[in-house]
This record gives sequence, C-alpha cells and structure tokens, in this order.
Amino acid sequence: MPTANPTHSHRIERLERGLFYGLLALLFWLPIPLGSHRPWAWALLEIWSFGLMGGWLLVNTYSPRLHSLRPYLPLLVIFGVFQLWVALQQMPLPMGLLQSIAPDTAAHYLAANPQAATGTLSLDLNHTHVGLLKGLSYWCLLFLLLALVNSAQRLKTLALVVVLTGTFQAFYGVLMALSGAETSWGLGLPNSHIATGGFVYKNHFGNFLVLCLCLGIGLLIASLSKSKALSIKEMLRGTLAMLLNGKAVVRLCLAMMVIGLVMSYSRMANTAFFASLSITGVLGLLLIRKKSRSLTVLLASLLVIDLFIVGSWFGVDKLRDRLENTSFAQETRDEVNQYGMTLIEQHPIAGTGGGSFYSTFPSVKGPGIQTFYDLAHNDYLQFAIEFGLPATLLLGAVVLWSLALAFSALRNRRNSLMQGMAFSAVMAIIAELMMLATDFHLQAPATALYFMLCLAVAWMARFMKVERAR
Repeated sequence: MPTANPTHSHRIERLERGLFYGLLALLFWLPIPLGSHRPWAWALLEIWSFGLMGGWLLVNTYSPRLHSLRPYLPLLVIFGVFQLWVALQQMPLPMGLLQSIAPDTAAHYLAANPQAATGTLSLDLNHTHVGLLKGLSYWCLLFLLLALVNSAQRLKTLALVVVLTGTFQAFYGVLMALSGAETSWGLGLPNSHIATGGFVYKNHFGNFLVLCLCLGIGLLIASLSKSKALSIKEMLRGTLAMLLNGKAVVRLCLAMMVIGLVMSYSRMANTAFFASLSITGVLGLLLIRKKSRSLTVLLASLLVIDLFIVGSWFGVDKLRDRLENTSFAQETRDEVNQYGMTLIEQHPIAGTGGGSFYSTFPSVKGPGIQTFYDLAHNDYLQFAIEFGLPATLLLGAVVLWSLALAFSALRNRRNSLMQGMAFSAVMAIIAELMMLATDFHLQAPATALYFMLCLAVAWMARFMKVERAR
C-alpha cells in the first residue's frame, strides 16, 4: 500500500471533496434532461456515476474508509442482491432448471423451438440489459451518497442542494406554464398551461417536487428553536434572526415548490403531499422529544398558507375539479392492474425480466384497453411482473426498514438536524408509497434516484455520528 505523506493526503482529501461536489452537481442535473428518462440522458447518468465511483475507489485505495459504511451495509447489500438478480435474469439456464423455476417462460421458449436446450428468465433481454446498467448506476449513487455525505454539515448541504434543485424546477415549470409559448425552451417539446419543469410527464414532476419539499421541510424543522416559551421580544429577535440566517429563503423556496406542485395538476402528488405532511406532522408532535411550540406553528403554516392561500392564487380550484371529476369509467388503469395480475400468476417467482412489461403486457391485455401501455402506471404491479414477487418483497422490506429507522431517529435522536432529516424521510416514504400505486415514478431515473436519496437520508438520520458542540 502506498505510503502517505502530508502533500499526498491533501490531494486525496481534495479529490474526495471534489467527488462530493460532483455528486451534488449530478443531483442538480438529473431532472433537467426530461427527468433523465431518455437513453442519451441515462447513458450520461451511467458514465457520470461510474466515474464518481471510480474516483471514490481511488480515494479508498490511499485512504481506507470503507469501515465507515458498516451501519449502512444492509441497505447496500439488499440493493446489490437485487441487481444480481437482474443479472441472473439474463443468464442462459438449462431448460430443465428453467422449467422448474419459471415453467411458463420455459414453455415460451419451447413453443418457439422445441429443441431449445437453454433459455433465460427474461423474455426481453435487451430491455433487461438496459435496466441492469441503470440499476448499477443507481447502486453506485446510493453508495456514494452514504460514503461522501459523512458529516452533519455535508448532510445539510445535500438537503440544501435538493431544495435549490426543486425550486429551480418549480420556477422553470411555472414560468413555462404561464409564458403561453407553444413549445418548451431548449428541447422544443409541446407546452401547455400545466407545469412540468424539466420533465415531460406532469406526474413525474409532481412526484419530484414532493420529495424535494420533504427535504426542505426537514431543513426548516432542524432550524427551529428548542425553547418552549418565548416572550414577544424573543419572538421578534427570532424572526429577525430567521430573516438573516436563510430560513426565510428556504421558506420561500418551499412556497415556490408548492406553487409548482399545484400547477402540475397532478392529483396523486398533491394528495400524497398534504396527506403525508398531515400524518407525519401528527407523528412528529407525538414522537419528537423536547419539541418547541414553533414546530406546531410551522406545520400549521405549511398546511394553511400553502394550501389555502398560495394554492388559491395558482389554480388549486382546477386541481379540485380534476379530483372531483376523476372517474374509473374514464380510466383504464384499473383494467391494466387486472390484466397485469395474469402475468404475475404466470411468472410469480422469476418475473418476466426487467423492462419487459413493454413487450409482455400485450399478450394478456383484453379488448377493453385500446391504449398502448408501455408502462404499468403502478410500480408495485410492474415490479412484481418484471422481477417476481420475492425480489419485489425484498425491495418492499428495505423501504419499510428505512421507514422504521426514520421513526426511530425521530424518537431517539437529540440532534435537531437528525430529527429534521428523519421527519423528511418519514414524510417522503409515506408520500412515495401512496404515489407508486397510481403511476410509474420509479421508471424515471430522476424520481427513482431522489427516492433512493430519501431512503439513504433515513439511514443517515439514524446512524450518522454528530460531534457535540462545545
């Protein structure tokens, strides 16, 4: 192993710091190119993430720091095992073994070639290979988040970057919606009065803003005063301090994101945001020890000001009309769920292969569905179809584990930043669990990675060591 010297150590630390800023730049970039939901965009994501991972491995060679990731090992192992399963779906298996694991898949190959000696678990190798490369880049970014965000200051910086990213997307989306332009700036896509930001699909935009809002609310909670009783003089002093130290800027950013969320007219995103805020707010008031009166005031202001005042100016009435006019008779997503269950019954263990919904669903859809569905509009259904029930339940278990750790941090951590980040993780996970039932949010790299970021924040809030202030 190379011998260390002060100059060499300084270069290694500078490289490590550069990797952290490179990670933040990637997080800011992810939603800009259509949510990175295009082949060229996710190819750039893969190159960027693999490059950062290579840089961290170089840093670890000269300055070993793998031991610091020990508390996060279960999270990394479970996501790593999932990627191994996707790789296994592409491997040629003896037909006898394939018949025992996935008899319907084996029957598919034998129907095409009765003499076939091998077959793969995936029915769409090309899309599964694409999904594996994306999944590996996701794992690398999860690893880098846990490895590089290794202090309370960096965790706070990460949350600030997420808030700034969400604010930029909301501002751009609202500006485009109000501009009246026929096409979007930059990529020339059709533009309407609906805010979509850097995304094409308004529901992905709404989902992204919800996750950013959760981190922003966590930051505000982390900055609240711990004192329970305040005099008028102290309240005025606290208000002035808030205006000077940046809390007011964060609050304005949250208001901007709420405007963007309302103007997306995404029914489920808006419902999930206010429902998760209400649920987590009640839980926070019950679980957080030594909570201040300002926490109750903050939560009340988020609901009252953002929903009833800001929302009324920017189209909450239109959103309400969309919710009231929602009819299952006009929607075919419930029929997609019904027909999709047939695929789960046919391939319960091994699935049909990552990314294969596009090519396998037409074989089971009924005459009532005239629209072509390349995605299931239900991530629970799509994951179960493509990866099988065991792999899907494994991912569900790690999400619920992360939620439990965030609950534990909310209850037991004394550091205000860790409490705030735990609050944001609980809120984000609850909101995402609601939204995944009605759309394909985890199929877009930007929203998928930001949800993984929220899972990582839950583990950091529980296990990150914080130096005590003197």
